[in-house]
Amino acid sequence: MDAGVSAAIDLEPIAVQRAMNVRLPADIRVLAVEEAAPGFHARSLSVSKAYRYRIVTRSVLSPFDRWFVWHHPIPKDIELMQVAAATLVGKHDFASFQAAGSAVRATVRTLTRVDVRESPGEIVIDVEGDGFLRHMVRAIVGTLADVGTGARSASSIADTLSAKDRRTAGTTAPGAGLTLMSVRY
Repeated sequence: MDAGVSAAIDLEPIAVQRAMNVRLPADIRVLAVEEAAPGFHARSLSVSKAYRYRIVTRSVLSPFDRWFVWHHPIPKDIELMQVAAATLVGKHDFASFQAAGSAVRATVRTLTRVDVRESPGEIVIDVEGDGFLRHMVRAIVGTLADVGTGARSASSIADTLSAKDRRTAGTTAPGAGLTLMSVRY
């Protein structure tokens, strides 16, 4: 259902949740349903969104993780990735980090958090902001991975932001590692 479409039904939220889960594929679940005020629009009324990206750095990937992570077992300098990530926090024009050929004209966004942390065999990157361009988080992750492997410097991130040219950023990381964690209203 489009975020801008309302449903004129006389059912309790729990009944809507059950009905949706009966009809959705087994790998998609509706965890909760709440009534919204008339005119509510999930996309345009959001204040911030938070995404998590997981990169598995172990040489052997668990078959249970293969659909949910980017398997990238090249050694990475986490500290350099953290320095580069800090450059992205704040209000910037993220044109360099959007999908190539995008027709979006307003490319200024504010990121409130770009955290890079390492746990055994895995790098987790959390990104939160007021809005995102198409493939923006994945382009950020690909660029940070380049910093971590030494393919680009941490200081190059500022130049990439200034360029407003997708060709100056890193490759787009695979979609498998990306998860929308929360939306705040």
